[in-house]
Amino acid sequence: MSEPLAFDGKVVLVTGAGGGLGREYALAFGQRGASVVVNDLGGDIKGGGKSSDAADKVVEEIKAKGGKAVANYDSVEDGEKLIQTALDAFGRIGKGFINTFACISDLIHRVHLRGSFMVTRAAWNHMKNQKFGRIIMTASAAGIYGNFGQANYSAAKLGLLGLANTLAIEGQKYNIHCNTIAPTAGSRLTETVMPPDLLESLKAEYVAPLVLWLSHDQCQENGGLFEVGAGWIGKLRWERSQGCIVRNKNQGMFPETVRDQWDNICDFTNATKPANINESVATLVEVLSRVEADEGIAPNPTSAMATAASGISPAVGQKLPQSTFSYSHTQCILYALGVGMSTKDDHHLKFLYEGHEDFSCLPTFGVIPSQAAMMDGGLGSVPGLNFDFTRLLHGEQYLELFKPLPTSGTLTSQARIADVLDKGSGAVILLDVHTYSDKELVCYNQYSLFIVGAGGFGGKRTSDKAMSTVAHPNRTPDAVMTDTTTRDQAALYRLSGDWNPLHIDPSFAAMGGFKSPILHGLCSFGFAARHVLKQYANNDASRFKSIKVRFVKPVLPGQSLQTEMWKEGKRIHIQCKVKESGAVVLSGAYVDLHAAADGSPQVLPEAGGLKSELVFAEIGRRIKDLGAEMVKKVNAVFGWEITKGGNTASINAVMLNLSGALHKGPYSGKTDVTITVSDDDFMEVVQGKLNPQKAFFAGKLKVRGNIMLSQKLEVILKDYAKL
Repeated sequence: MSEPLAFDGKVVLVTGAGGGLGREYALAFGQRGASVVVNDLGGDIKGGGKSSDAADKVVEEIKAKGGKAVANYDSVEDGEKLIQTALDAFGRIGKGFINTFACISDLIHRVHLRGSFMVTRAAWNHMKNQKFGRIIMTASAAGIYGNFGQANYSAAKLGLLGLANTLAIEGQKYNIHCNTIAPTAGSRLTETVMPPDLLESLKAEYVAPLVLWLSHDQCQENGGLFEVGAGWIGKLRWERSQGCIVRNKNQGMFPETVRDQWDNICDFTNATKPANINESVATLVEVLSRVEADEGIAPNPTSAMATAASGISPAVGQKLPQSTFSYSHTQCILYALGVGMSTKDDHHLKFLYEGHEDFSCLPTFGVIPSQAAMMDGGLGSVPGLNFDFTRLLHGEQYLELFKPLPTSGTLTSQARIADVLDKGSGAVILLDVHTYSDKELVCYNQYSLFIVGAGGFGGKRTSDKAMSTVAHPNRTPDAVMTDTTTRDQAALYRLSGDWNPLHIDPSFAAMGGFKSPILHGLCSFGFAARHVLKQYANNDASRFKSIKVRFVKPVLPGQSLQTEMWKEGKRIHIQCKVKESGAVVLSGAYVDLHAAADGSPQVLPEAGGLKSELVFAEIGRRIKDLGAEMVKKVNAVFGWEITKGGNTASINAVMLNLSGALHKGPYSGKTDVTITVSDDDFMEVVQGKLNPQKAFFAGKLKVRGNIMLSQKLEVILKDYAKL
């Protein structure tokens, strides 16, 4: 390590040094040779009381380590007493410190800062009650930038900016807006620092129009800071460098490291522009996660990426670790509820009830198995992707189904980096995920992932591998469907696997700049897709081919999602909005559908090997022998749909009414109850290995029609031992 930083011969005054940050400052200076004045009033957390214990303990700690320190117990309002303690104990204090702060006039602060506070406080409740208020604080360039000889004035004026920013936040819900202006205009306070001809051109009348606009009820500006003068107005905002992490996990942090990384700390390449305290704190959350991941001392990650573009190219084409996803009908139902389906709509029952005759899995459930490919560090395992994934945003999504999703099973997903694009303000990762059932391709997803601040590495901006969005036709929508999300929509959807606390934890959402947890983008995606499925495909999941969307804005749980639809052949263009605000949340979107079938069930050609045929042959024999007796006990027509490989393989009708016969093939008459079961499960039931009731509740045996008649199956299926 290079030469340590030392403070020998220096006198340091630390206020509030009895605990917290002040204590750490005092100990660090004492350890490095400074003579320390440890100031602490020793009050309680509410500012009351007084005690010498806090300061004395810190002084003892410094002295125990060989340092020099003295305690002071005065209030910081008694600044002269603090300085005198330093002079008495160590004979000196920094001269600039005295000159700067000794000139702070109580009058300046009382007029400019406290006066503004008192007037605003007097008006505040009146504004709250009338649900309207506009406050303009007058700061100055001296407060923003500082100015020689104006320490008192500058301090008061910048204090006004802090006051205004807080009032803007607290007043927002009451329609009270607070903005700050920093005018450059002639006044008594500027006469001593400006020549007469310049004062003449900086008239107050060149400021008044801005004040009038900010005061008008049409102006929705809030929390802004504006410089104004000579007929010119400009808005200011904070800019912050990407910065640099200067410590490693479970290790100390040293001023020498700060010094050695100073250029990176001050590097404004790809600077961010935090607009509120949430965005500021979010960076610290990101830092903690990176330190915990043992990503320690390193330069600005974004600028490093910009200078190492060669590190990106190897990532393209790289495969992520293979992932598996096992699920039952429970997950399918939970997903359907998560995207707004309800038993209040009879048409939704086929997606919510495993015993339904046509129980199906919603097509957009196809995104759920593929998400596992990105989780558990999947993307982070790819060499060359040195991005900060805490800045990841979901930009676009494409899903294509090659067959209807099974309602249960185990699926395997293989993901690969299709491309990496440089968008300037960020980088886009195109992630292709192919999902298989055994070796059969079930669906394909393409995730378009935007990494904020990771652009500028010299890469290409477009890719022929990207599934593109398409603008909707320029006409009134052909259909519009609206659903209101529930307050618990995000809490429900996250149970399908997206556990990001942004969608349920208010404090975490606040750090992301949201006033409350937001809905998952893929939840809105599911709402829109099922709207199309209902409007144009009669909720037939087999007709769904693909969907593409761009995520635009977040949705708050409880808001209404309105899907606008334009039909162009087999493609349904869609745009999804928040009904209450009109904000577009999904754009450039479309759903492609397969053509409708003729409506008759798909029956495979008769093929040998169906074990159930032996059972129906025996049932036919028994009807001939005991038909009259069986009719008396049953008196109903049972339809049977035997499936194999997910398709209908055989249709039979057992007519135990006046007909007393077995009908093979599609039945044109009316059945009282129809049972759908696979060939294998049918044999398990017949042979007594599978309880019919358990089979029903497990979704293996589906019944439609008069379900109570199913209790008479024993009459039909008994004597199975004769088989």
